[in-house]
Amino acid sequence: MLSRVADSIYWMAVYVERAENVARFIDVNDNLTLGEGTDLAEQWAPLVYTTGDQELFAELYGEPRREAVLRFLAFDPRNPNSVLSCVAAARENARSIRESITAPMWEQINTFHLMVKSAVQDRRFLQEPTPFCDMVKHASHALVGTTYTTMSHGEAWHFLRFGAMLERADKTSRIVDVQYYHLLPNVEDVGSALDVVRWSSLLKSASALTMYRRIHGRITPELVADFLLLDRDFPRSMRFCVSRAQESVSEITGSRPGTFNCETEQRAGRLRSEMDYTAIRDVVQQGMHEYIDQFQLRLNEIGESLQKDFFTLETEADTLGQTQSQRSFA
Repeated sequence: MLSRVADSIYWMAVYVERAENVARFIDVNDNLTLGEGTDLAEQWAPLVYTTGDQELFAELYGEPRREAVLRFLAFDPRNPNSVLSCVAAARENARSIRESITAPMWEQINTFHLMVKSAVQDRRFLQEPTPFCDMVKHASHALVGTTYTTMSHGEAWHFLRFGAMLERADKTSRIVDVQYYHLLPNVEDVGSALDVVRWSSLLKSASALTMYRRIHGRITPELVADFLLLDRDFPRSMRFCVSRAQESVSEITGSRPGTFNCETEQRAGRLRSEMDYTAIRDVVQQGMHEYIDQFQLRLNEIGESLQKDFFTLETEADTLGQTQSQRSFA
């Protein structure tokens, strides 16, 4: 397939996944801070760090107040990673490759885009963002389901899944990195109701609370980190995402198991193998932040290798609304 088509399919998936994750973060943080005191209200500052846009936010808004953070993450067109910007970029990529996606996919992404645009004028969002966040998540899930059931699972589909999995792994790592030590309680809070609420919110941000409870029951920091980083079966864990991304790139290249034909496949396979044989005690011993920092750097390297191995050097970034900030995982 044409590298231009593969590039657009890949980035369409990245933007849809990014929009959904930002909506998740907004919803969970808003629910966590409702009716609480100063300590939990400070959750809005880490939320900007989770998306990696703290410098731009400081330039545009200054202090991370609730209303400013909501506007910046949801609707600000000056933020290339806001929900509005991501959905618009996803639609533009889809428009450029309409011949390579299905009609139901195009209809669904148009519906998604129109829904987000209409929500910009809804003043109720600042008072109650949950309905908007739910719409974003449901629209994203509808598009994923439509793609899975109407698009042939060939090269194009695997480029799409590769992009979604890398973006999901990145966002899961960011929320764990930013929140892990921020949520570590004072000694007197350990095991308290507030402690459980905080860690439950972290799991909810990845829609992981129900599955975590079924597997582990009691909520503890180390088990939460283990579940979101290294669980083999949960579809939003970092390990699961890397595993599926590696499977997709191997399907694209046609490599036999245990072999590789390009740098992207080599890097993805190496990261997957290391995570397969990593225990949470190894992560804690190395340091949570240090481990995740290295993980994000390696995701960046995989993304850069993908550009070199499969996509054209001359991108249509300006045409497709893809700024450098959007195209980078960091």
